[in-house]
Amino acid sequence: MGRSGGGQRCPGGDRRWRLRGLYTSLALADRRPHPPILLIEPNERFLFLPLLYELLSGELRSWEIAPRYDSLLAGRGVAWLRDRVVRVDAERHCLQTAQGRELAYGRLVLATGARPESFGVPGVSEHALGFRSLADVERLQALVERLRLERRPLQRLAVIGGGPTGVELACKLADLLGDAAVIELIEQGGELLASGRSFNREQALAALQRKDVRLRTRTRVLAIETGAVQLSHQAGDHEGAVLETLRVDGVIWAAGSSASLPELQPIPPLGLGGRLTCGTDLSVVGLTDVFALGDGALVHDDDERPLPATAQVAFQQAELLARNLLHSFAGEPLEPFHWNDLGEMVSLGVGNASLTGLGFTLAGPTAFRLRQIAYLARLPGLPHQLKVAAGWLSDLSR
Repeated sequence: MGRSGGGQRCPGGDRRWRLRGLYTSLALADRRPHPPILLIEPNERFLFLPLLYELLSGELRSWEIAPRYDSLLAGRGVAWLRDRVVRVDAERHCLQTAQGRELAYGRLVLATGARPESFGVPGVSEHALGFRSLADVERLQALVERLRLERRPLQRLAVIGGGPTGVELACKLADLLGDAAVIELIEQGGELLASGRSFNREQALAALQRKDVRLRTRTRVLAIETGAVQLSHQAGDHEGAVLETLRVDGVIWAAGSSASLPELQPIPPLGLGGRLTCGTDLSVVGLTDVFALGDGALVHDDDERPLPATAQVAFQQAELLARNLLHSFAGEPLEPFHWNDLGEMVSLGVGNASLTGLGFTLAGPTAFRLRQIAYLARLPGLPHQLKVAAGWLSDLSR
């Protein structure tokens, strides 16, 4: 595989792509011929994050949204190393893993995702639950079950962040808990889903009101403590802040995230949220033969606006990046990424959703089913898609 740049090379073969990104790996595997592909991933199961809310509510099962990597990659010509990349030396074209391996690469794709960002708020890591893993779902399900069984007076959960994650979580939790606990949705800005479509914002607000979720906008979290959240509420532009101690039985942090990256050498320029600044071809600025996509990549559209860190963008990037890796290997010009905005979907509780895009808007149970079907088509690999579809059809027949 072609190389560029000087310096000592990492020992070992160099005609292998070291990939972190299941969708890019599968897209490459579908193209012939291709050099050997290695997926480096520490987790046993792939996790389809857009449907994590339905796993929380029991509407979907863990095997549907969290299939095993060995099952997904069986017979696909992709090797899987269960390890974590901790350092990348782009000058030497090699990387180091958490288990002490040093591996050479010809082309490297970084799709390492994101981690919760505390924004310096004390107590987030110690006292708040996240919502990005199967373990997070299990912890939250256990908390919901405890609150439903105990039914003490004035039980309360606080969801921090009024973006898509916070809104979808608040709606699911309200349905699961009913009158067993109050849900407080806390947003620092002036409105929910600030970057979302107006129709979805309206539907989300209506759903939260029906479920009696208490919405607090213009409210900043000062600290999270055992059993309490310290808040500062700004009532108006010219009024002083009102401080409050809110007693809670649990806190779910959905206030934002930052890129989760290994140590990189040389240090590349980073953009908003610590994301890797990429060219339109998804190559990382400042690193040779390194590409990035998803939550960790900062890519701009044709009007120089940063693309949102959403699953929809990442899906489209994976297909383009697979082609560009082959172009790179062949010494051909790389293609620019152009995002095709297909719309926006928001889960609004058990069996309910809102969607807008492609010229129409829809809310309610039908929107929920269409959302599931749209994501079914995005699950990794046709065999898994067919298996999940068969399970859904079986459920409907019963």
